[in-house]
Parts: sequence; C-alpha cells; structure tokens
Amino acid sequence: MLANDMKKGQTGTQVNGWKFEIMDNMRGNIRLAKVYGFETEIGSIYVHDIASLDMPDGSTEPVEFTPAQAKKVAQTQTALKAMGWY
Repeated sequence: MLANDMKKGQTGTQVNGWKFEIMDNMRGNIRLAKVYGFETEIGSIYVHDIASLDMPDGSTEPVEFTPAQAKKVAQTQTALKAMGWY
C-alpha cells in the first residue's frame, strides 16, 4: 500500500516494533499517529519509520513510497549514514 493511501484508523508497526494508528487523512512524509510505545502518545511520525501496515484480513503489507517520498527517504538515509547512525 502506498504511504499516501493510508487513512484515519489504519494500523501498523514501526521499524522499532511499536504499533501505531493513523489519526489523519493527510498525505506526505509526516503523518499524525497514535503510537503505542512506552506510553500511548499522539504525535507526528515519518512514513519512512513505518515497517508494515495491518490489513483488514489479518495480514500485513509493507509500505510503499511515491517517487518523491522515496527520494526523501534516500536523502535521509544518506545523512544518517554520514552521521554514523545507520
């Protein structure tokens, strides 16, 4: 599923293993989500931090990026590697 196709109520898992629920119907690189981590909080998450999405039939599906989002993800990963974080 494309990251821009996620709607309010869509659930999934972040790359760090935390579950989330999308809280807006916006598009782009940053989405508002309720994150179930150490505590349950609502805040912004980056789409490149989403590992998989939960489907209604119980399966999971990886998130896909638009060309513009893929370019931004590549730039972010390059910067993080340069800082030694990857």
